[in-house]
Amino acid sequence: MRFNLFAACGAAALVLAGCVAPLPTAGPVPITPAPTTPTVLDEASRSLARSVVNSEMQKRLPGVNVAPYTDCVINNATTAELIDIAQMSRAGATGAADSVAAIVSRPATTQCIASAARPA
Repeated sequence: MRFNLFAACGAAALVLAGCVAPLPTAGPVPITPAPTTPTVLDEASRSLARSVVNSEMQKRLPGVNVAPYTDCVINNATTAELIDIAQMSRAGATGAADSVAAIVSRPATTQCIASAARPA
């Protein structure tokens, strides 16, 4: 009787094992490199970004020496932002004003501009 029970369980296991669908094996997942933000700003791009920021500041504050304000914007911008501003200028694309405005709206930039405006 025990033997019949073991035989029945074994037969049932074999039958059920045949019902299991094979699982697909996962192959290696292709790794696509993440886009990197530029980290190097050459002197020509920095100079171009500075002139764009300076001209945007002069549009908003005509007749005022905006060099200290430009310095505040340049010092509080990321390298990627400065590169974007320089590239927009080279391409003749509009939008540099929006980028400059975004940098100016940061608290650190606003404080720097307020400090630069006091002695004037």
